[in-house]
Amino acid sequence: MKSNSLYGAILVMAIAMTGCKSNQQNNEVLVEKKPIVKVATVVVESVPQTRTYAATIQSDIKNNIASSTPGRIDKILVEVGDYVKKGQTLVLMDSANLNKLQMQIRNQEIEFERVQELYNVGATSKSAYENAQMSLDVNRTALSNLVENTRLVSPIDGYITARNYDEGDLYQSQAILQVQSIKPVKMLIDVSETFFSKVAIGNKVSVSVDAYPGETFQGKVSLIYPIVNATTHTFTVEVLLENKNERLRPGMFARAVLNFGTENHVVVPDVSVVKRTGTGERFIYVYKDGKVSFVSVELGQRLADRYELISGVESGDQVVIAGQAALADQIEVEVSK
Repeated sequence: MKSNSLYGAILVMAIAMTGCKSNQQNNEVLVEKKPIVKVATVVVESVPQTRTYAATIQSDIKNNIASSTPGRIDKILVEVGDYVKKGQTLVLMDSANLNKLQMQIRNQEIEFERVQELYNVGATSKSAYENAQMSLDVNRTALSNLVENTRLVSPIDGYITARNYDEGDLYQSQAILQVQSIKPVKMLIDVSETFFSKVAIGNKVSVSVDAYPGETFQGKVSLIYPIVNATTHTFTVEVLLENKNERLRPGMFARAVLNFGTENHVVVPDVSVVKRTGTGERFIYVYKDGKVSFVSVELGQRLADRYELISGVESGDQVVIAGQAALADQIEVEVSK
């Protein structure tokens, strides 16, 4: 009996020791399976609030050259690409009606002089005199309008950018020519309503175009549209560029950079930002007291290899910058030294 008791005691001790060893091995396995991560401490920085807007260069003024009435085109004195001055004759329309009206007015002037002489000596009524004068004035006004529509001139300095007829064609409705001013030029950009109070007439704007890589052109805000689009929640801003050397041309693709001052925001390494699969949501793992927390963030601007954060992470937080693939919310991790 004594021998059996001793054997039983030894067996219990062996089982206990085996259990302790097994628990120790399991604990060691659990420690080894903790994800290893790298972290970085983030702080608030003063971040320039710049935004880039894409748009097309436009002429400041665009005029369609046309007659107010249909007629035969006699001569077109310019070609596409020609530079023209304000007041320069561009098109001569058929002058038959003009000549006819000029002859009619000369006869009316002779007749009016006769009526005026008779009226001065009391040989005709005041109404006859006034009717003759009114008829002459009406035709003189019509002649002035006909001259303007027979000899078409440029209302601005600029370039001929379109020609839609040839000499001898019958003009109907489409403009005969188009002339555009390219000193200055302009851009129309749509700015988020959040910046409405930060845009002012005269604000400087930096502009780049694909035609001149690496170069920038200086413009300024020249007009702010007074309403916000209810669908897009943007408002239109006109940017004017002097374009003294005429290197910028209407139709060029351009990017305008507006500076809205600076704001203090947390800045994080771009490698800390993770995109949630199937959504556009971005998040960051924040490390604290041996665990990581899943934190949704709102991104601002990309700053080289960093991101500005609008919300989500506080200054002084430690964010995970490597090892995110093995993480989940609220799990324990080991920080790599």
